Amino acid sequence: MSASHLIETFLEMLAVERGAALNTLESYRRDLDDYSEFLISRGTDAKKALSEDISAYLSDLTGRGFATTTQARRLSALRQFYKFLYAENMRGDDPTGPIAAPKSRKSLPGTLSEAEVDRLIEAARFNASISGQSTARELRAHRLYTMLELFYATGLRVSELVNLPIGATRSGAKMIIVRGKGGRERMVPLSERASAAMREYTTLRNAAGAYSGSPWLFPSFGKTGHFTRQAFARDLKALAVGIGIQANKVSPHVLRHAFASHLLQNGADLRIVQQLLGHADISTTQIYTHVLDERLRKLVDEHHPLAKRKGSRYRVRRQSAS
Repeated sequence: MSASHLIETFLEMLAVERGAALNTLESYRRDLDDYSEFLISRGTDAKKALSEDISAYLSDLTGRGFATTTQARRLSALRQFYKFLYAENMRGDDPTGPIAAPKSRKSLPGTLSEAEVDRLIEAARFNASISGQSTARELRAHRLYTMLELFYATGLRVSELVNLPIGATRSGAKMIIVRGKGGRERMVPLSERASAAMREYTTLRNAAGAYSGSPWLFPSFGKTGHFTRQAFARDLKALAVGIGIQANKVSPHVLRHAFASHLLQNGADLRIVQQLLGHADISTTQIYTHVLDERLRKLVDEHHPLAKRKGSRYRVRRQSAS
């Protein structure tokens, strides 16, 4: 039986036994026809193809610019096809068995530039410095400023930020202990600005006599007893809109990614960023490898002898031409 007949038999089974819709059948047909054409170019066919041929087909899809999601869908179609052939004794094996599905790199959410983060923090600092405000309004402004300074300085998860204990403000502390996912603890360094903001905020809070018995750094009268991540996200977006940054561009998650990206852009090691973010596995932190790739490209362009020579020859030609 030819490859085309095998495909038609498979599609007939999908239609009769599984009640596959016409669009589904057409999608399978396109995928399998494309696969068959590739096999012909390798001098084989669907009935004789080996696992190596299927791996080569997936590599070919990559070369043609197909997304990993499309590759995974096509591999799924091939798995169904070969399971059918095996069940019907048309093949004695299933060559898709050893093939792993293509994995897509986790996408990095939109981030903020260093200038945009500076604008956010400076706007929060300015709001906290306005004189003549009511005590409640002044406390809210100082709370947001402190949270922003601390969040961008440490890269904490927003849940870790709102759950910080009042003990985190102990005098002279250069580090804070954070309890992260799975109850794992890690040490996170504090910047001088973040530490100063925390002290000023708690001093103001104590002077106002607010939340005197609360164990939380950022307390509230809500159910949890502390400021919530949803409320922080709300205040953060409102602050962004006030300085002309789109609300949908700003969130606690985006600010945490800005912390990591800016560290890497300025020379930090990926392992250090992993530790600061509290990632148990380096693979989670590797969504930032595009930042390292760009840094490496700039490093080669600026410092490699060949790059310098190329630039020198270019300048000579420009001088000669002039």
